[in-house]
Amino acid sequence: MTKKSCKKLLKEYKLKNNQIKAEKINFRGVNNYDVYNITAPFINNKEEVIAGRVEKRDSEDAKVLFFKKTKNDWEYDRTLKEFQLQDPFITQINSELIFGGVKIIKDREAQNIISWKTKFYRGSSINELKLFAEGPEGMKDIRLIELPDKRIGVFTRPQGEIGGRGTIGFTIINNLNELNKEIINNAALLDNQFLKEEWGGVNEVHVLKNDQLGVLGHIASFDQDGNRHYYPITFAFDYKDKKSSDVKIIAKRSELPEGPAKRDDLKDVLFSGGIIRKNYNKAELYLGVSDAEAYKLEIADPFIEYENSNLF
Repeated sequence: MTKKSCKKLLKEYKLKNNQIKAEKINFRGVNNYDVYNITAPFINNKEEVIAGRVEKRDSEDAKVLFFKKTKNDWEYDRTLKEFQLQDPFITQINSELIFGGVKIIKDREAQNIISWKTKFYRGSSINELKLFAEGPEGMKDIRLIELPDKRIGVFTRPQGEIGGRGTIGFTIINNLNELNKEIINNAALLDNQFLKEEWGGVNEVHVLKNDQLGVLGHIASFDQDGNRHYYPITFAFDYKDKKSSDVKIIAKRSELPEGPAKRDDLKDVLFSGGIIRKNYNKAELYLGVSDAEAYKLEIADPFIEYENSNLF
């Protein structure tokens, strides 16, 4: 694969005939709290639900709450557990619900956020979820996927001396009991993913028809004024040979209606939550927008080309 900057990827995206239908997702039952960085809808006890990050506009003390589908929007389901976490994610492994999110760590005196860790839960349904693993301190965007051979792929996102501002690693475990901080820390880094001054991570993973992995993630950068720019991306990953296709951007903030932002430096932020593949080569992309809202986008299925081409 070829390492490309956000600017280069945006130019390539603009050359495509992109047709996007944007729909704001409305949430009820949370008063004046923002709901963003959502998952795609999933089934819990035969009912369709979404997990969302819920917090006040001027705070990062978030809860993950679950919302059930109503006729025109999504309503907070008070019968379901809540979690003191940010940025929820879900998958299924061996027919079991796997849920997780980011736990912030605060300084005891000043109550400033000084670090964070990813926490993992498993169970037959939301109210049966039990904590079974934690990631290393300082690491977000750890994602799991059940592979075709029933082993489990683990995508990581180290930062600092090993990962710089944030890059992607990958390893394989035999079962969920093997997931621990040491395994996560020792994951091999993917080659040539992001430029040194930029960063990114994995948000959700799909097994494709050719048994490769379709990765939904994000790429991000700062501009000269310190503003953040986040774009949803996809790429294909051959987990057997540890090879990746080129990254591609699949949407940008300017294609959505104007709206509020948590802070001025977060206006140009789209944070991938999940994607549902539909018929007729379409897909629904679920996003957090500007750390204040949530949207569903109808887009061309970004994984089709990975299934129909020899990318490696």
